[in-house]
Amino acid sequence: MPADRLRSGVQSNDEMKIATWNVNGIRARGSQLQEWIERERPDVICLQEIKAAPDQVPAALCEMDGYWCYWHGAKGYSGVGLHVRKGFSPGRPAFDHPAFDYESRIVTASVRGLMFASIYVPNGGKDYPAKVRFLEALRQYTADLQASGQQAILCGDLNIARADIDVHPKERKPRAIGQLPEERAILEGIIANGLVDTGRALEPENDQMFTWWAPWRNMKERNIGWRLDYVLASAPIFARVQGCVIQREFGTSDHGPVVATFDGFESSGTEANSADSETLIPARPGLLFACEKDPETGVGCNEANA
Repeated sequence: MPADRLRSGVQSNDEMKIATWNVNGIRARGSQLQEWIERERPDVICLQEIKAAPDQVPAALCEMDGYWCYWHGAKGYSGVGLHVRKGFSPGRPAFDHPAFDYESRIVTASVRGLMFASIYVPNGGKDYPAKVRFLEALRQYTADLQASGQQAILCGDLNIARADIDVHPKERKPRAIGQLPEERAILEGIIANGLVDTGRALEPENDQMFTWWAPWRNMKERNIGWRLDYVLASAPIFARVQGCVIQREFGTSDHGPVVATFDGFESSGTEANSADSETLIPARPGLLFACEKDPETGVGCNEANA
């Protein structure tokens, strides 16, 4: 299957669909994100570079029907989202942030015995040492997960092209941040902690598999890019993989969505009633904002600071 082929949102009852997308600005991509979610209906949605504080997230996205929605960001920079379909997790998941989180770059959720993470690794152009520190902490985090026996799926923009095959020949620059041997070695260390690079494992020889394209000279249309976005799954989860697709042709972000599917994960049951979501979940200022309505005022996250 071509890596950039669009995939239908229809899925079987025992299929788990995980989707990740660096939207490069949630407000600029709001309608596209809605369209994409309605079509794909992923069980878990990981978003990066939302570039918005919770009160800036469009209302229609802040309280998406059928999802537990969590936004973790600040105005105009960085930020991640992690959203879980209520049919996949009728009860509210446990959301958290590892201690090494900074600039709103990682959020995790424990669902049905699995750990999911939406991750946005620093680019490194302005502060390369900070990128290395984040990656080293992520390596230790995955080592701890493996040591505890915790199966996980880590998704997001890791801002590293794993190998030369993950960069178009015209874009290969040995001294460019994102292609440095040091970064690649740390990424290999992360993956070595019991994880599988789902896309590359399925298509080891595909040299046209990219997820980011510079926003000029029609690079996206010409598919001259880098592979920076990953779905890293614990080996037992990867053993159930059905596919991993890069949707290059969708949306106007400089990144393409990546959608991975796994079998043997039946839905937990009927979608939770929308009334169940109208419970205020205390936010940890600067760390976690739960997009739910205040049961007393009926005010949602997008309205709270209007």
